[in-house]
Amino acid sequence: MAKKELAELTGGMDLNELQAILEPKKHKKYELPTTQLKEGETPNELQNEVENPPGLQPTYNLAAYVNKSELLQNFIKMGVDLSSIEKRKGLAQFVLSLEMEKDVHPRLLFLQDQGVPAELFGDFITKNPLIFKVDMDDMQTRVNYLEAKRFSKVQIQRILTLNPFWLMFSTKRIDKRLGYFQKEFALSGDDVRYLSSKQPRLITYNMQHLADATFCVREEMGFTKEEIKVLLLSKPRLWMLKPDDLIERFAYAHNEMKLSHQMLLQQPEILTSREFRLRERHEFLKMLGRAQYDPEKDLYISPKALVEGNNHHFVRKVAKSDMETFELFLKNR
Repeated sequence: MAKKELAELTGGMDLNELQAILEPKKHKKYELPTTQLKEGETPNELQNEVENPPGLQPTYNLAAYVNKSELLQNFIKMGVDLSSIEKRKGLAQFVLSLEMEKDVHPRLLFLQDQGVPAELFGDFITKNPLIFKVDMDDMQTRVNYLEAKRFSKVQIQRILTLNPFWLMFSTKRIDKRLGYFQKEFALSGDDVRYLSSKQPRLITYNMQHLADATFCVREEMGFTKEEIKVLLLSKPRLWMLKPDDLIERFAYAHNEMKLSHQMLLQQPEILTSREFRLRERHEFLKMLGRAQYDPEKDLYISPKALVEGNNHHFVRKVAKSDMETFELFLKNR
């Protein structure tokens, strides 16, 4: 499994982090082993070697078991994407080993008690079926920790809903992560709680990636310590982008569009747009004589508006032009 895909599927965790939080339970009939990397293997691939559970033939097609499995039928009713699960090595067999009453119901009821909407269970399970491997007492301890740290019920609800992998991290690991953000970015307790609930996936993201992103924002993009704090709290998703992509977008916005650091702080959405899209739209506005991003001058175009909506919205509402002109521009550029 590619490193990017693994990160997306596990909320940003790399292989070693995933292995560290999967604690095998001895009483289970079937387990997902947490094997070590062998010589020549890299952490870019998930190397779980999984034995087939008794009585089942090797398969990656969960659909073949739907008619015989009440659990899979219930998963489908909840909106679980079985095809997504079976693409990840070992998870199809793990799901088939689950018992509805013993493994699934208690954990879903727990999530519901924490405010996770039942209509989102399907998406939650699709992203992290390994939640059914986490001990119930551990799950409660991890919620108790958040309560002890003065997270509100609404914040806890958002955290568990938006990051299906949060409950797989021990309180010690979460505490260390929160401490990292508080110290690295000089955040207050309220700031930490705000950041955690605004973008919960960031807290459990790969630590090396976060360090690289911070270096990129500070050293290569030139934001000050205070500006970085503002940027993090207003648009934390930037820290989950590839640093190279982030630099590319910043360079175009800052050097070609002449957007200052202060303007980017006020409208950081510009940095979430792919560079080719920025270039396309800026050059079109430039052709029309409308590439004017200074709010103190006439015909001001908001950088935020530049990256919002589809091409039709941009052309009609922002550029004040028509699709025929835009399409001709794209053909001839």
